[in-house]
Amino acid sequence: MDRRAFLGLGLATLPALAGVRAAPRRPAIALATADTEAHVVSVSLDTGRVLSRLHTTEDPRSIESGPGGQVVVAHSAVGALTLLAGRPIRVRRVLRGLGAPRYTAIAPDGAHAFVTDGERGELVVVDLRRARIVGGVEIGQGARHLTLDPAGRTVWAALGSSASAIAVVDVSQPTHPRLRRLVRPPFLAHDVAFSPSGRRVWVTAGHDRRLAVMPAAGGRRVVLEADEAPQHVSFGNGVAFVASGDGGSVRVHDLADGRVRHVARVPLGSYNVQAGAGSIVTPSLASGRLTVLDRAGRVRREVKVARAASAKAGREAEGVWTTSCYGLWVGC
Repeated sequence: MDRRAFLGLGLATLPALAGVRAAPRRPAIALATADTEAHVVSVSLDTGRVLSRLHTTEDPRSIESGPGGQVVVAHSAVGALTLLAGRPIRVRRVLRGLGAPRYTAIAPDGAHAFVTDGERGELVVVDLRRARIVGGVEIGQGARHLTLDPAGRTVWAALGSSASAIAVVDVSQPTHPRLRRLVRPPFLAHDVAFSPSGRRVWVTAGHDRRLAVMPAAGGRRVVLEADEAPQHVSFGNGVAFVASGDGGSVRVHDLADGRVRHVARVPLGSYNVQAGAGSIVTPSLASGRLTVLDRAGRVRREVKVARAASAKAGREAEGVWTTSCYGLWVGC
């Protein structure tokens, strides 16, 4: 199933220093792609109100945001990337000539974005400062979901929506990425996500009710039970949020031992999930509704944003935005 949206969450600003007046708090927002309606939606996480809609090239399937307010939208059907920036958000440039760009990871310094091209089996490198494609490497047919380690040096990319192999790519020299090896997961893999420490990668399943926690450097893997496949992962403070669109759930796993702390019921079709700005968001491809949960994984509200949607949540503030895997909607 295609992941139809992407959700980006920004980190909250630091507390004000003693004796210094705090700057006005910027609103916590989610950006979502409405793929069948060719626009990106900005939603307030505080009120649930739709703040704006920005027209884009057709078929915006995924969205990712990074430091400095850089946003990348992938249009798989037309082989294009839209680069967004600014407040209010605007179209900066459209890059064409790709095969089928799928998902994006943005470097911690905000200088480069790494995009999987499923049709050409490549990892494409975009220079975000110059708004141009500057490199790439062949990693394997069907390249889709990817994750970048917190140091910005290694990408893991699943080679398919139910992948028998995961490509490990050295991006320490961003314009000259190198395929290092292929990792064989314990089942056909769907989503991949580095843990906050960068020492482990959470891998979800394309068909099984399982997920795996794999040491990034190799070693013993831990396999956990999960809800219906495919699942997607995002991280909070000491926890992993695992969404199942076909199961209509978000499970909250303890990072220390993998146990399930809480299970939230969400609309069917809520495939993707993204944590950030004190919230967790998951969009439903079936209903076009964005569900907002609190840090413990309890449902706060649902917002109708489109006929079909994907999402990325964030705080529109100075500083770093966390990465996510689909357009404004986090979808699969």
